Amino acid sequence: MSRTTAPVSLPSPLDASYDDLVTRLVKHGYQPGPVLTETGLPAHARRQLFFLLGYLAKADGRVTEKDIGYAESLIRALALTPGQRKRAIKRFQQGKQCSQLSRWQAWRLRLNWRWRPEAVVVIALCLCHGAQLLGLPSKQRRYRCEDAVDALGLDAGLVAEVLDSYGNQGGQQNAERFPPPQTYQDACRILGVGRRDSLTLIKQTYRKQVSRCHPDKLARDLPPRELAYAKERLLRYQQAWEVVQRYHRHQAEQK
Repeated sequence: MSRTTAPVSLPSPLDASYDDLVTRLVKHGYQPGPVLTETGLPAHARRQLFFLLGYLAKADGRVTEKDIGYAESLIRALALTPGQRKRAIKRFQQGKQCSQLSRWQAWRLRLNWRWRPEAVVVIALCLCHGAQLLGLPSKQRRYRCEDAVDALGLDAGLVAEVLDSYGNQGGQQNAERFPPPQTYQDACRILGVGRRDSLTLIKQTYRKQVSRCHPDKLARDLPPRELAYAKERLLRYQQAWEVVQRYHRHQAEQK
């Protein structure tokens, strides 16, 4: 990940940790799980990680299966005991209920520096990965990620740098950039719905997906690469919706 332009400003104790951890992230194909396995996290940092993951997951009003699956993957990467897993899930649930991080919460988050400074950077990288789980982050999802990183006491510009690196290195393959749908099942998978879901529910989901990547809904200062990716996702959702409409018209004609 290049830092030759508009470098992120980090306190000196964290700067070397950032470079080392980003190198590890790239080495593992932009998957934070193996990085967590290598570095581990102390108990207080785990609590904060899962709280902020819950906070991020609720950005668009609905926690998706991918958000839950991602949190579960980090639990496995940390090899948590059943009791630790239960506490991690509880913190994730608490994060979901938080609509805004308070100054008190931010102060507590920054206490991480005193015990293990690199843990702060590990959390930030996990959050950045979580921000792009569904593809190009929606405006609200991106803002929540930046808010969380800022609350950790880091430069919020780190989010833009990491997400831009995902785009440069093909890291956004995790967002499942599907080819045009050929079947009804393909279309449902792209939209994130089940084959047996009602047309009304599918239509509602389609509208939500479109609102996430519509150019009018995105941040104005979005890099050209991310804007192009958003347009690609918008096209895929529109193509999927057309397949769904044709399928249901055909089903109605058969009755």
